[in-house]
Amino acid sequence: MRKVKSKDIIGWAKKVLETERRGIDNLKNNLNRDFVKTIDIISHSKGRIVVTGMGKAGIIGQKFSATLSSTGSSSFWLHAAEAVHGDLGSVKENDVVVVLSYSGETDEIKNLIPFIKKIGAKIIAITGNTKSSLGRYADSVVKVKVDKEACALGLAPTTSTTAMLAICDAISVVLQKIKGFKAKDFAFFHPRGSLGRKLLKVNDIMRRKRFNPVVDTDTFLKDVLVKITSHHAGAASIVNKEGKLVGIFTDGDLRRNLERYPQLLKKKVGEVMTKNPTIVKDDDLASEAMKILEKKKIDEVPVIDGDCHLVGMLDIQDLIAAGII
Repeated sequence: MRKVKSKDIIGWAKKVLETERRGIDNLKNNLNRDFVKTIDIISHSKGRIVVTGMGKAGIIGQKFSATLSSTGSSSFWLHAAEAVHGDLGSVKENDVVVVLSYSGETDEIKNLIPFIKKIGAKIIAITGNTKSSLGRYADSVVKVKVDKEACALGLAPTTSTTAMLAICDAISVVLQKIKGFKAKDFAFFHPRGSLGRKLLKVNDIMRRKRFNPVVDTDTFLKDVLVKITSHHAGAASIVNKEGKLVGIFTDGDLRRNLERYPQLLKKKVGEVMTKNPTIVKDDDLASEAMKILEKKKIDEVPVIDGDCHLVGMLDIQDLIAAGII
């Protein structure tokens, strides 16, 4: 391997980026009625978006399908070679099949087209050759023709695959806007991602029913402690006859009252509970609830709805399990 100067390395890299930038810039001229028709076909489809391709274009197709799925459009990847060996059975009449092939003449693609047509699914072509076999039989064509590949030999798919990736992203984002897909929807499909965790609400992770001991003010403390233990909880919420929160009883309340009342276990919880406790609402962000727990230096907090009815309990362990902490 020959020794290369740093300025040459940087120069070559800049040339690649500049070539690919021009390739993407040229795509703007292809945003015409055919592109709109493509969006119209996909957005009005009652089926799924099936993405297929071969080689480097196929790899771009896999990313395209994943982006569609994560932005609210039902999609799956279908390997073109495997399709004609049984996987084609997953394609239905109401589906839209997006085929990525720069030449539009790949053998596996040409073999697949007649069968897709027979099924009755629509075909969207993303290709650099609109007059190819793929382009002629497609219901709509998105042109991704580039002047030159960034490859030093002008052979390896580089600029062309970058153009495909860019146009696929454009399709995904346009569909996302048409669907009105918002951050909360994105978070739903990415529950373990950083955005998903930030947008989790208290209602998504709070403890309910058998993990949330609830008693009324007339319950004897002995029975409250038994209920807390049987529910594997650290506190009990106290409610009135309307089911509205009036207090909480925690381990801290137990310790504070042991010396004060020798017959503590015979008292009713309403006499020794913490009245007007710190609360959070079920539609509060879990991340905001965490800040409240940290500020108040407490481990659990009752959860109420908009009418002040008790609906659950949020424990510090729930926040840890959800990845908020």
